[in-house]
Amino acid sequence: MKKELEYFAIEGAFGGNQDWFSNVVMNMGGCAAATACDSCIYFAKYMGMRALYPYDINNLTKEDYKRFSQVMKPYIRPRVGGVRKLSWYMDGFSKYIAAVQAKLDIEEAGFLNIRMQEISGDVEYAEAYRRIKSQIDAGLPVPYLMLKHKNTEEFKEFTWHWFLVVGYEEKDEDMLIRIATYGEEIWLSLRKMWATGYEEKGGIVLYTI
Repeated sequence: MKKELEYFAIEGAFGGNQDWFSNVVMNMGGCAAATACDSCIYFAKYMGMRALYPYDINNLTKEDYKRFSQVMKPYIRPRVGGVRKLSWYMDGFSKYIAAVQAKLDIEEAGFLNIRMQEISGDVEYAEAYRRIKSQIDAGLPVPYLMLKHKNTEEFKEFTWHWFLVVGYEEKDEDMLIRIATYGEEIWLSLRKMWATGYEEKGGIVLYTI
């Protein structure tokens, strides 16, 4: 079985790209903020939560995306060692959503009812497989945090990195996941990614609407 979420383009790129950030700190360590920005654009464009993206959702541009990253920065700020805990992302993104809600009337604010749950990289592969499949089937992207990985050749671009999972394809005993990061669409083996070989692990965040 294969399922791909409808996803947005920004001037030909597949989603956002932290390489566009002109702010040095964000360019080097803004992947978590970029993941939250992309989540907001997805929710605004495909789930009607327009208030989450403060620019023109029907005309996505690199310049607006860069401006949006600076809006998100105080909530999910780069730091020494990166945003290396799932809870840090969830806490920061929740505060951004609350700040948006505070500017809306009660009915509009209640529409932005996004909850989050962390699933540690310590869980078994089968559990990660099931959770990601369930989220994508429900039309929800999945924030993924990869820390270190023993397979440095294949996953060097994903070391200490946040990105979004926006699709999957079941392949025998594996699941290929469709990843949006650095403005590109990439397919990789979840089984290989999940087996990092290190005690300190990242994991995934589950959205509930």
